[in-house]
Amino acid sequence: MGKNLMWEKIREKVLGGEGLSWEEAYYLAGWPRERLVNLLDLSRQVRERFGGRDVELCAIINARSGLCSEDCCFCAQSSRYKTGVEVYPLIDVPKALEKARRMEAAGVKRFALVTSGKGIGERDFEKVLEIYRVLRAETRLKLCASLGIIDEGKAQRLKEVGVTTYHHNLETGRSYFPQICTTHTFEERVATVQAARAAGLNVCSGGIIGLGETMAHRLEMVFELRELGVRSVPVNILNPIPGTPLANQERLPVEEILKTLALFRLIIPRAVFRLCGGREPGLGEKQKEALAVAVNGLMVGNYLTTRGNEIQEDLDMIAEVGLRVG
Repeated sequence: MGKNLMWEKIREKVLGGEGLSWEEAYYLAGWPRERLVNLLDLSRQVRERFGGRDVELCAIINARSGLCSEDCCFCAQSSRYKTGVEVYPLIDVPKALEKARRMEAAGVKRFALVTSGKGIGERDFEKVLEIYRVLRAETRLKLCASLGIIDEGKAQRLKEVGVTTYHHNLETGRSYFPQICTTHTFEERVATVQAARAAGLNVCSGGIIGLGETMAHRLEMVFELRELGVRSVPVNILNPIPGTPLANQERLPVEEILKTLALFRLIIPRAVFRLCGGREPGLGEKQKEALAVAVNGLMVGNYLTTRGNEIQEDLDMIAEVGLRVG
């Protein structure tokens, strides 16, 4: 099949809402730099067709920080690395409610508690359930949770107190995962996604780009997410943290990030792709282009251990590219 004919076939396919095959994605990934504009334009068309002009805002609170037993090589919260990260136990209800109300007032629709650690013990889990009961009563936010590796029973109890979405990243492609973590397996992460879905929760799952992986590893991750039925995909860009094994990892070129986001969009055309941690240093002014051509969600109001834009900056950026908070 000629290149022009293949391109037209791909264009018709994705504008119809069908995602790329592996062969098609790998073909586009190999396009030369001068054809990036074509790829980004198609991604923009797909983003507009299935996401409209809306950008969904979500926010998190680092509800328990540091002292994690795991060895994820990018993470400031691992107890194995000396990163100077703030360490504290599970936050109380007033602190969670204060930030939730502040985020809601800014236009945020989704809010999550995120705890450090491989999973969460019963004692802290009971406290988390109480926080969610209060958040459900005192706000109109859609409630999400990110508590590490859990089973279906815990997922069901979260649902009962008002949580609608469970967040658990795959982090990277299955074949590259052992390069970034050895203390738990990729299969355990997949099992958590499946447990949350079995309990009737929506799932938000994505990963980090710029860990030293190849484009093939990134595509592997997104195809796995599609197979798992995930339609909310957070994309983080590595922000190298001093003290971690990836402290000196070279940052991805901006064009590589945009190309990755466009390919992700074409693989799962109807998904909400959320640009999250690392977007400010990774993309800078090109965050606007990422919004225009590929992503339709932003995490706002700071991340786990790093600061982000002021919320008004993000709201201004959304307006500047002709989009709106949805």
